[in-house]
Amino acid sequence: MSDSVIEIRNLSKVYRDFWGRSKVKALNSLSLDVKRGEIFGLLGPNGSGKTTTLKLLLGLLFPSEGQVRILGQPAHDVEKNERIGYLPEESYLYRFLNADETLEFYGRLFKMSKAERRKRSDELIKRVGLDQARRRQLKEYSKGMTRRIGLAQALINDPELVLLDEPTSGLDPLGTRDMKDMILKLRDEGKTVVMCSHLLADVQDVCDRIAILFRGELKVIGNVQELLSSNDETQLLTSTLSEEAIRDVKETLKKHGADVKNISHPTSTLEDLFLRTVAESEARPGRRFEPGERPTSESA
Repeated sequence: MSDSVIEIRNLSKVYRDFWGRSKVKALNSLSLDVKRGEIFGLLGPNGSGKTTTLKLLLGLLFPSEGQVRILGQPAHDVEKNERIGYLPEESYLYRFLNADETLEFYGRLFKMSKAERRKRSDELIKRVGLDQARRRQLKEYSKGMTRRIGLAQALINDPELVLLDEPTSGLDPLGTRDMKDMILKLRDEGKTVVMCSHLLADVQDVCDRIAILFRGELKVIGNVQELLSSNDETQLLTSTLSEEAIRDVKETLKKHGADVKNISHPTSTLEDLFLRTVAESEARPGRRFEPGERPTSESA
C-alpha cells in the first residue's frame, strides 16, 4: 500500500474563453504528495488555485497538463470518489429535508443498506452536535448548523480521504473548536484530511503539513512546527520569578553572550481566553473577570 494518498505531478490548469484562448492560469506545474493519515493544509490568497486543486482531485475538472493520482487511481476515475468525502465551501443541500432525511438521501447514493444508513446517520448527527435539531428542515438552520450537517454528509460513506473547503466558515468560536476537534478525530481514526482555509490559526491548530500557493504556484511546503520554528532564538519558560532572580538570570545569560531581548509574562490566544471564559461562566454564573485575570483551567 502506497504511503501517499494523493500524488500530484507537474499539474497545470488553464481556464479558456469561448474561443479557446487562454484566460486564467489557475495552476502552474504543481507537484506535491499527501501522506496517508495526515492532515494537510492548502493555503493561499483568493485566486491562488486551492479550490481548483480540490476539483481536479475529485475529477470535476480536467487538467491542462500533468498527472494526478488519488487513492492509487487516476483522478478522472469516478469510482474512487466512493472512498472520498467532500465538504465544499458552500454546501448545496436540499433545504426542505431535515438532518435525518439528508443523510438518508446521501446514504442511498452510496448504496448503503437501510440498517447501515440509519446507524451511520444517527452516529454522525450526534457527532456534529445536531441531535436536538435533527427534525428541523435545513432551511431553518444557521450557517454554522449547515456546515455541521455538511460535514456529516461528507462522512456518510466512512471515507478514507476527506476534502474540506473552508470547514470553519460561519462557525462561532465554540463551533470552530468543535470542528477542529472533529478534524483531529478523523486523523486519529486513520483518515487522511486535506483542508483549505483562510483562517490561519485553524490551520496551525490541526494541520501536520501545509502548502502555500500563490497565483497557482507552490511557494512553501513542509511540517507546520518546523516552518514556524525560529532557530535564531531560544525561548525559556519558568514559573514566576522575583525581580532579583530576573536580574541574576539576565546577568548569567549575558556572561554566555546572549542578548536578552524581552522578559515578560506569556500570553494565551484569544480563542483560548474565549473558551475558558465560557466554561468558567457556565460553572460560576454571574461572575465577571477583571482585566488581566485568566479563567481557571480547572473549570475549562
